[in-house]
Amino acid sequence: MTRRAGAQRPGNGPERAGAQRPGNGPERAGAQRPGNDSQPSLAVWKFASCDGCQLTVLDCEDELLLLAERVQIATFVEASSAMVSGPYDISLVEGSITTAHDEQRIREIRAQSGVLVAIGACATAGGIQALRNFADVAEYTSVVYAHPEYISTLATSTPASAHVTVDYELRGCPIDRGQLLDTLAALLAGRKPHLPASTVCTECKRSGVTCVSVAEGIPCLGPVTHAGCGALCPRHNRGCYGCFGPTATPNMPAMIPLLHRDGMSGGDVDRVFDTFNVTQFSAERNGE
Repeated sequence: MTRRAGAQRPGNGPERAGAQRPGNGPERAGAQRPGNDSQPSLAVWKFASCDGCQLTVLDCEDELLLLAERVQIATFVEASSAMVSGPYDISLVEGSITTAHDEQRIREIRAQSGVLVAIGACATAGGIQALRNFADVAEYTSVVYAHPEYISTLATSTPASAHVTVDYELRGCPIDRGQLLDTLAALLAGRKPHLPASTVCTECKRSGVTCVSVAEGIPCLGPVTHAGCGALCPRHNRGCYGCFGPTATPNMPAMIPLLHRDGMSGGDVDRVFDTFNVTQFSAERNGE
C-alpha cells in the first residue's frame, strides 16, 4: 500500500488548523478532552460500511488497552458514546462516500485531522456497494422502496480519496489486525508505516505456503492482489478472492486465462472481480 501523497481535495476546502465544523459534524459543542492534553488524539469515523473494520479495531483487545494508555481515544462511536472535539492527530475512516452529507462530513474530518488513514475496502475503493456505479440507482430505488422520494443518495459509492487527501490506506475486507497495529505504532513513534506494495503470491512464497493454484488447480487471485493479509486464504487451502484490491501493476491479461484454466467460466471470472474492490478491478480489466 502506498501513501496517497498526490491526491488533491476538490474545491477550496477548509484549513486543517483551527477549522470549525458547521452544523452537526463530528465536533460536539462543549465536549471536554479527557486525560492528558499532551497525548496524541485518535478518532475513528464511520461512513457507508458494515462496521467490520471498526470491529477489527475492537478485536485488538489487549493491544487496544495499551493503545489507550498512549493516546486519547477522542471519538469512536462503535466503542463509546463519548465524543470529544477536534482537532485530532490521527483519524481512521471506515466506509465509502454515498451521500451529499457524507461528502461534507469527510471534508470536515479531513480539516480536523493531522493524519487521515482510510481503513478497509469501502474507504479505499468504494466497497461492494460500488456495484451501484455500474447501474441505474434511480431505477433501483424505485423498485426497492415504497417511497423513493424519501431516499437521498449519490449515484456512486466512492473512496475517501476521491474527495480529500488520504495519507495512508489500509486495504482489505476487513483490514488486517496486525497491519493496523503496526501502522498505529509507527504513527505514534513518528515514522512512516511500512505498507507492502507486493502481491499475495509474494506473501505465500515468503511464508512457505504451497501455491494452491499450481498444486491443486484452485482458482486464486493472488498474482494480481495487493499484499497485506498474510496470505490468509491460501494458508487455509482456498484461493485468494482479492479483498485487498489490485496490486499497483496487475497483469490482468495473464491472470484471466489462468482462472479459465482452473475451471472458471467467463461469468465466474466476472463475479470474482465484482466484489469488494469492483471499481478498481474493473478499471484494471478495462485498461483504465
